Amino acid sequence: MIESQRKTRSAKRENDPFASVEEQEKENLSRYAVPAAQSRGRATPEEPCSLRTCFQRDRDRIVHSKSFRRLKHKTQVFIAPEGDHYRTRLTHTLEVSGISRTAARALGLNEDLAEAISLGHDLGHTPFGHMGEEALSSSLQKRTGQAFEHQKQSLRVVRHLERQGKGLNLCYEVEDGILTHTGPRLPATLEGKIVRLADRIAYINHDIDDALRAGIIGSSDLPEKEILLLGDTCSRRIDALVHDLVDNSLGIGEIRQSPEMKKAMGWLRDFLFKRVYLGSVAGREMRRVNLVVDNLFAYYIENPELLPDWAGAGGKGIAVKVTDYIAGMTDQFAIRKFKDLFLPRGWEGDAE
Repeated sequence: MIESQRKTRSAKRENDPFASVEEQEKENLSRYAVPAAQSRGRATPEEPCSLRTCFQRDRDRIVHSKSFRRLKHKTQVFIAPEGDHYRTRLTHTLEVSGISRTAARALGLNEDLAEAISLGHDLGHTPFGHMGEEALSSSLQKRTGQAFEHQKQSLRVVRHLERQGKGLNLCYEVEDGILTHTGPRLPATLEGKIVRLADRIAYINHDIDDALRAGIIGSSDLPEKEILLLGDTCSRRIDALVHDLVDNSLGIGEIRQSPEMKKAMGWLRDFLFKRVYLGSVAGREMRRVNLVVDNLFAYYIENPELLPDWAGAGGKGIAVKVTDYIAGMTDQFAIRKFKDLFLPRGWEGDAE
């Protein structure tokens, strides 16, 4: 009887690759996972693909988007770094994806869903990293009273701005995970909760690594107790935190950390904000970032005809259009625009 069922499943897989993927999910995923067949679907229904599940299609749409490609030229911590080994927003995204996939696989959750959320979670991030987000938020608040939040902007990107204002039409679960990877609202799926934690695991450890490489901090500056618990290298700390996540989440229908690891990670995050994100070097750069972002914002408020057609899709008001445009800029593009608009150019006329 069992052998007959296996042969039936095998024949079905040979004749229908898509059924093969869904059958594998039924057989292999935990009862806490979100199988693709149980997705709440897209805002605009589509015919299914014969080779990929809906979450796999979402992953591919994100990877092929313009917003994803721009991440390679957006700051993680250091603005437009000249060194080859500093992280960018793209490498951060790939590190989050790797951590999320590992944890999802170990817990029997939907790896494709976790990957799609990971790859899309920072698409709405500004140029100039955390400093750029603060600067754009300040410019927006002065004019509308509303703050800029990159997770909400990431949702705008995939829902409204990509494909020249048409959006990517992603599944509900992917959009939810992108929106809730940070902020007060928690994800609706365990896969989304993995990404939320993987994001922190990734940036806390690789930002320390980059700060050490840049000489902003030294190894002796790191909190001794937390380093002793988590490990003395970036890879050891990530490995310890991922193992802890899996060990404490297996089979319980929740994503958890041990109290000790959670506390240690929190200490490292606080250390980063004090010494790196808000330290003396960042303070000097923050003034420059504010200068660039606020002047660009003011200029495009006064000259909305220069904004691209896709800016403002699905929103209302000129401030939304300007926000969309500036948030989508890379570091170098924003700097170049500032130079073109506000710095004098040398005369290039012919000599007599």
